[in-house]
Amino acid sequence: MAAALICGFFSGLGIGGGSLLMVWMTAVLAIEQRTAQGINLLFYLPTAAIALAFHAKNGLVDWRSALPALVCGCVLAAVSALVCVHLELSILRKLFGAFLLVLGLRELFYRRR
Repeated sequence: MAAALICGFFSGLGIGGGSLLMVWMTAVLAIEQRTAQGINLLFYLPTAAIALAFHAKNGLVDWRSALPALVCGCVLAAVSALVCVHLELSILRKLFGAFLLVLGLRELFYRRR
């Protein structure tokens, strides 16, 4: 519960609490990657909905950009979920680790203008 609260806090800041939750569940709790991904999706949906409501209320959502991204994201999420079901667990773990590494390096070295 404490890990979910901490990850939820970081999600609200836009840091990617869901990724942190995945690491916690697989590394500390030894939950299988696919199960952790399902839990992560259940965690993500309400936190994303709440964040969207607050950002929309404050006029911070550009709906002309958001709607195409929403549609494409949903389609690709469905396709990715179907692919992941058929991947070997060790490959899935390596892909997720590489993804986290790339994101971390990007955050360290990318300078915003």
